[in-house]
Amino acid sequence: MNIIDDMRGTLEKHMPLLLGLLVALLAARALKKMFWTAFGMYWALRASGIHLWG
Repeated sequence: MNIIDDMRGTLEKHMPLLLGLLVALLAARALKKMFWTAFGMYWALRASGIHLWG
């Protein structure tokens, strides 16, 4: 039973770090996806003749 308690203590100790890393990973993936979507939309508009900034 002592091994289970040690594992539970270790998990509780490192859980905030693991959750923080997971949130950071998901945020980075969402930001990357938004960037490429905006980039593609910009070039699609530019190719159609709509120039947003001059």
